[in-house]
Formats: sequence, C-alpha cells, structure tokens
Amino acid sequence: MATVAEQLVRALREAGVERIYGIVGDSLNPVVDAVRRTDGIEWVHVRHEEAAAFAAAAEAQVTGRLTVCAGSCGPGNLHLINGLYDAHRSGAPVLAIASHIPSTQIGTGFFQETHPAELFRECSHFSELVSTAEQLPRLLGVAVQTAVGMRGVSVLTIPGDVADLRAVGTVSAPMVTASPVVPPAAVVSELAALVDAADRVMLFAGAGTAGAHREVMALAEALAAPVGHSLGGKEWIQYDNPYDVGMSGLLGYGACYEAMHEADLVVLLGTDFPYDNFLPGVRTVQIDTDPAHLGRRTPLVLGVHGSVRETVEALLPLVGRKMDRSFLNRMLERHTRKLERVVDAYATGVSKRTPIHPEYAASVVDDVAADDAVFTVDTGMGNVWASRYLTPNGRRRVLGSFRHGSMANALPQAIGVALASPGRQVVSLSGDGGLGMLMGELLTLAAYDLPVKVVVFNNASLGMVKLEMLVDGLPDHGTDHPPVDFAAVAAGCGLWSTRVTEPGEIRGALEKAFAHPGPAVVDLVTDPNALSLPPKITGDMVRGFALAASKTVLNGGVGKMLEMARSNLRNARY
Repeated sequence: MATVAEQLVRALREAGVERIYGIVGDSLNPVVDAVRRTDGIEWVHVRHEEAAAFAAAAEAQVTGRLTVCAGSCGPGNLHLINGLYDAHRSGAPVLAIASHIPSTQIGTGFFQETHPAELFRECSHFSELVSTAEQLPRLLGVAVQTAVGMRGVSVLTIPGDVADLRAVGTVSAPMVTASPVVPPAAVVSELAALVDAADRVMLFAGAGTAGAHREVMALAEALAAPVGHSLGGKEWIQYDNPYDVGMSGLLGYGACYEAMHEADLVVLLGTDFPYDNFLPGVRTVQIDTDPAHLGRRTPLVLGVHGSVRETVEALLPLVGRKMDRSFLNRMLERHTRKLERVVDAYATGVSKRTPIHPEYAASVVDDVAADDAVFTVDTGMGNVWASRYLTPNGRRRVLGSFRHGSMANALPQAIGVALASPGRQVVSLSGDGGLGMLMGELLTLAAYDLPVKVVVFNNASLGMVKLEMLVDGLPDHGTDHPPVDFAAVAAGCGLWSTRVTEPGEIRGALEKAFAHPGPAVVDLVTDPNALSLPPKITGDMVRGFALAASKTVLNGGVGKMLEMARSNLRNARY
C-alpha cells in the first residue's frame, strides 16, 4: 500500500512534473525516497534551497507548467522563502513542499520547529498544513489548481511522520489552463472614445503583452503612437517594432520618458510598473488581467480588466485611424538622437580600453549568443546591461528577478532553464556579487553536466549599490571587496573556465565557451566605475553625482538598438 509521500509524488508525476529541486534531509526523506522509486520524475540536488526555488520558478516561466521545489523542516524550508517570493511575484506556477517536524511535537518548541504554513502565507496564494493522510488528496488538488490557475506559489507543509503514513483516497487535480480575460463591450467602447479624443497617444508595454505583439503593433500603427516598454516587456514588444522609443524606469534609455509625459493619453498595457515617479500621473488608461493592479501606481481615467491581446483585438475595429504622425515622428527622432549621443561617447576606444567596459562586453555577448538563447540576468548592474544591450527577436528569452529584485538569481535560474530545455543555449549573466552569494551552484552545474554558460561581470564591487549611494550624495562604502578569480574557482569545481582582462579577447573567449559541450565560466574583469544614469535626471541626482565627479557614468543603450532606431526614423520620414 502506498504511503502519503508516494501518493504525493505519483500525483505530481501525473500532473506533468518531471523534477523536484531541493536538498535531502530528515523529515523530507520519505518524499525523496518516493521520487527514487517513481519513474519519470527526478530529484535535483542543489546546494542551497534558495536556488531550488529560483530554479523551479525559471523552469515554470519557460515551460508554463507546474514545477516543484522542496525543503526539509526548519532551516531547510526557510531557505526556500526568498526564491518563492520571486516566483510568486513573477507569476510562476510553483508548488513548494515544506516538510515539518513530527506532528506530535508541533507547538512544543521542538528541535528546528518553525511554522511554515504561516511563514509562507505572504509569498503564496495557498499555504496549508497537512495533518492527516486523509487531507493530502484534497489539499494537494487545491494547491496544484491554485498555483496553475492563479499563476503563483502554493505551499504544502507535511510533517515527516505524516508523509510515512498509509495513503488514503485518490488525488483529483486535473490541470487547468488559465483563460484570457475579455472586458465587457461597454468598457471597450469607453476606451475607444478616450483614444479617439486624444491627439497624442503613447503605449507603454509590460510583461502582460506576451503573445500580443501583433495586436500592439497594429494599435500603434492605427494611433500613430510611440511604444515604450518596461524591462519585463522588453522581450515581448521591442523586436520588429517600428514605433519603439525605448524603456522607462531606473534602467531606462531613449525617449520613452518624454513620449509618456508629452502624450495626451498614456495606455499602460499589461504592466504593474512600480516606479510612479516615472509615470505622468495624469491622462492614463491601464489594461491588466489583475484588477488589483488597476490604478495602484497612478491615477487612471479608465481601468480595463482584460488580457492585452483580447482587449486590443476588441478595440481595434472601434478606433479611428490618426493621420497626424508628427508626435510619433518627433519621438522617434528624439529617441535616435539620444542613442547616437551615447554611441559617440561609447565607441571612442572602448573596444581597446582596460579595465573592460561592461557595456562593450554585453554587446559582444549579444552578438555571439544564439538567436534562441535564454538569458538569466542578475539583479543590479546586470539588469542594466541586459536591458540595454541584449537584442530581443521573438525567440530569445530574458529572465531575472525583475519584480522581487533579489541578488544571486541568475545562476540558479539558468539551472532550471537548462534542465527544462535541453539543447537550448542558456547564458547566465552573473555579477560577481550575485555569483559569490550562491557560488555553490557551480557544483550543481558540474554534477549534472549542464551546458550553462556563466558570464561573470567581475568588477569587485556591488555596482548598483554604489550608484545608489552616489545618487544620494554619499561616499560609497562597503560596496567594494577584494578581487576574486572566479575562473580559478570554477576550475576547482571541475568546470571549463577562462579569465579575460583584455577587451580584444572577449569574443574569442565567449565563442570557445559557447561551443564547449558542457558548463563553462567566462570571468570578465570589468571597470567598477562604469555606472549608468536613468533617462530622467532630477536635481537631487545631479547634486549627488556632483560629489562623485570622478566616476565614469554612461547614460543610454547601445547594442543593436541604434540601428533599429535609425531604421524606424527613416521609415517615418519617407
């Protein structure tokens, strides 16, 4: 007769789960042993449970399927929490199994006692304790349906002794598919009236525009509207976009900010953009599948509860075509000029200058990487270089901790992607701070021979924190650390690795690493003083930077975006 643990694992396998990420330990042992005895599902041994949650979330984001991570009682499952926060905020369907102390000891202050069902409640849609064998089938069904249907985290806390009990009943958890949200016709008509009444419309796209590229481009064409994007929207909306004016926010570039603030009406498409100081604060419409997002960042003239694709499809037949394209053309020209100024400053000797400029390194990574590569990027300056130098094309993916903003996400996310997508190139753009935090996952790459390519931007500094201190007029302190030879560390883990100090050697090193059949680490020694400015500079920022004038600060994005911007401008003129 099957145990509760076996019932759990078999039900997960039937739900399409192929692996569980975690670390073996005490109260979790019955579940791990059930995995050992179940065909079609494997246990992935990571070196830190935080990495298990990041890896599971990344797998869920590239596959769209339910994924699972697990932690043993007390400290083991506590380590999951940061990665689960990131998964939940990213809308990744993840089930976390938090094993627990013996059920008879709960509440006595027993060794390693915590209360996981309460601890994980804030970073999940569903978090419950399984106290008896009879509870498991129903609670597992609810947990799975909730994670998949609501796109987020579910947590089941299971004491080790309960996992060893004889199973009772059967699990019923037919996999649901989240359906698009179609707004009422009256709301779409109201939206059309607002759009028609505005002379200058600007579209700002977020991650919710996934799958809606064609519809958004059609709307931009009809309205002669410039299109900007958040970091989460970049991979879905920037490619093949003749209306592109760049990105807003702290990592932004180009004319997105100006277009947003000079428009008569801004339409937010599938974005919960958090930086309200970059939003115009007036004349704004928002379309989102989550009604809680509507109006929580900025005042709205209309909030539309709907999926972007379905809403725009319904809107297009109702709006009149705008013949005056002067606003669009002016923003395209401004966008191009901004990027050209950056190129002039960027191109002068950078390809020969040491320490390596990270912008140049990122542009070479963009050139060498495959057209369908999946990039995972660390929080901090890694986000800057990714947002400004990686070129989307509709097939590439870019994953990061874009909503939770955690350090050390890139390498464990790359592990999840590589396991879920064999044969696809996976590139982790890691900062030295992030890699140092979860460096043990290099051992996971070696253990599973995962062909992840880890590109380390190694400036011996926490660059984004340094920038934040400079903006505040503070001398940077505690941001720099002794240099580390990550290539040597990787070699000690059994990985192919190389260390690059000269910009002329970057391309050759990347080509060798990307051609290597197994995991590889390219350690790039980069300039710690190469920072970035947001697209809108305030007086407080200027005063702060005036106290640190010796720093090298670059503003803007290069990559292939200038070429695209010039092409868009030519098309607008002729």
